[in-house]
Amino acid sequence: MRYIHYGGGQLAVPSDCIFAQPYRVRARCATDSSGRRAGSKKDMGGSGNGITGGRDRAKLARVGNVDFIVIGAGSAGCVLAERLSADGRTRVLVLEAGGSDERFWIKTPIGYGRTFADARVNWKYQALASPGLNGRDMYWPRGRVVGGSSSINALVYCRGMPGDFDDWRALGNAGWGWDDVRPYFERSERRVDAAGHARTAGPLDVKDVAPLLHPMGAQWRAAAAELGLPTTDDFNGPAPEGLGSYQINVRDGRRCSAADAFLRPALRRGQVQLQTGAWVRKIIIESGRARGVEYEQGGRPQRVLAEREVILCAGAVNSPQLLQLSGIGPGPRLAALGITPLVDNAAVGAHLQDHLAVVYSFKATRPTLNDELASPLGQLRAGLRYLLTRSGPLALSVNQFGGFARARPGATRPDMQLYFNPVTYGAGDARRTRIALDRFSGFYICFQPTRPTSEGRIDAISPDFRAAPRIAPNYLATARDCEDVVHGGRLLQALARTRALRELIREPLGPDLTSMDDAALLADFRARAATVYHPVGTCRMGSDPADSVVDAALRVRGVENLRVVDASVFPTVTSANTHAPTLMVAQKGADLILQR
Repeated sequence: MRYIHYGGGQLAVPSDCIFAQPYRVRARCATDSSGRRAGSKKDMGGSGNGITGGRDRAKLARVGNVDFIVIGAGSAGCVLAERLSADGRTRVLVLEAGGSDERFWIKTPIGYGRTFADARVNWKYQALASPGLNGRDMYWPRGRVVGGSSSINALVYCRGMPGDFDDWRALGNAGWGWDDVRPYFERSERRVDAAGHARTAGPLDVKDVAPLLHPMGAQWRAAAAELGLPTTDDFNGPAPEGLGSYQINVRDGRRCSAADAFLRPALRRGQVQLQTGAWVRKIIIESGRARGVEYEQGGRPQRVLAEREVILCAGAVNSPQLLQLSGIGPGPRLAALGITPLVDNAAVGAHLQDHLAVVYSFKATRPTLNDELASPLGQLRAGLRYLLTRSGPLALSVNQFGGFARARPGATRPDMQLYFNPVTYGAGDARRTRIALDRFSGFYICFQPTRPTSEGRIDAISPDFRAAPRIAPNYLATARDCEDVVHGGRLLQALARTRALRELIREPLGPDLTSMDDAALLADFRARAATVYHPVGTCRMGSDPADSVVDAALRVRGVENLRVVDASVFPTVTSANTHAPTLMVAQKGADLILQR
């Protein structure tokens, strides 16, 4: 007899029952030309990695020289492993500080509530207090696992607005306008329509799950119609502005992460190697050239050289930290830490941007996901449904509906991202081990200004690579950002006052959105807004050597054979979730590296 646990309940089942068997994670997001799915044991290419089972993992053998070293197996690193090794000859080593992504709550789409503060897969950073948020500090979850944050995020796939990338080009980054980057988005995407038919052939599933979502979505569209706001069926299509439902990275009821879509197929090639638990200490730079890296694995120092390039894909938090530990950054700051400055560049760690959002929750007049999932019995039912059929609320993201709208009078393009979800739960922090749903019908609406102008910094605090960096977001530091908060609050008020949403509202939970004036909207945002986990810009791409870290080819200024390819190079934050544009940067970065 085995026991299945969900919430506070458990079910005894015979050991030979299908759902009594241990959950085996299988990568199912890519197939090769023969139709074989990636991720089986024979697909791992004999690589020493954290994706295979324990008995298949390589011992800490000496790593020989390779062509490329990729630091970080997150979203960008997974793409580069696949692209750089596609010729079947190029040797690629991927170093990942975290471990395996073979975890039930990673592969289960709604499981991000369990990984939100799980130190086994999460860096669990804490950002410093921001004066603009009444001196509040903030918890920053970031993926420390194969797949990076694509293994623990809420699965939403949004490219952003075309104007975001035209802004990049206007800032002097030739080749990064919308018409330039759109093919790189398309290269990654396997667009699956509402009927389940694949319309494109990329490796990453981007699925329209609208028919599977809560029926309250009809009220969301009705509210848009009352206000004269556009609606859209595709936030990643030719008309992304409007209200609708989010597309997510799932396949066959499982998360489709960057590791599933890109890294596992790459590992089938014998010349790609993944080392997990490999924490990079510094980049080896000799005579102005990146030669390799020093890293620690299993408590032992390792050293490996790259014959072509070292590519930093550690993300917006760790990439600037690692550059600084390697002697690239603000000279006086590095010297004060006892690090010899090799390239004095104050832009390393600067220009940090992130999205902030505030949630307004309501008790609902109709049943919501709370009614399905709050009780132990409801969790058991949903869990069994998922294990048996890979369907139901556990097979979806908690983010179901939302959109992009214009809030500022005279705005020429969307300046707010919205969320409307049939669920309510408490705010999360570094201590939360799961999402605890309220035991009554509820829903929330939320707004996020899309293009904040406030900037912060991320810096190493010690020459010890194990010391978490100093994260100073400096949220809500400009008058423009404060104005945007008021405009966003007014837009959310207008939505809450529509007949469609009033019919759903039994009573507000917490602050009453509809009763606030402008001053109260801003004060509430300062008191309660939280990160949406989209940090970018800390190794910014630009044309001015004095104010950027990489050029338009993603080459680190002042050091040969070293590039940064991840969200840290964004010149400005995009208007939506940052996973999709990070994959785009990696796809374009691969072409730049391969000189295509």
